[in-house]
Amino acid sequence: MMRAYVLLKVEVGRAHEVAQALRNTKGVTGVDPITGPNDLIAQVEASSAQDLADLVFSSMQDLDGVRETDTRIVLDD
Repeated sequence: MMRAYVLLKVEVGRAHEVAQALRNTKGVTGVDPITGPNDLIAQVEASSAQDLADLVFSSMQDLDGVRETDTRIVLDD
């Protein structure tokens, strides 16, 4: 199992809406609003690198309101 954290920048005023949509996305295990240059951080799990890529590129980046993602893969449990 692969784990990663995805930092998201979203359109102004859409953080709550995007967070809720992420919470309903398969593979997303947690979402929190954060301070700094990013608006949200999501913890995700996938069975392979390809599944992780599909999750980020298809399920997360395609959400209305998402402007940018930055993925950080967990190296060791």
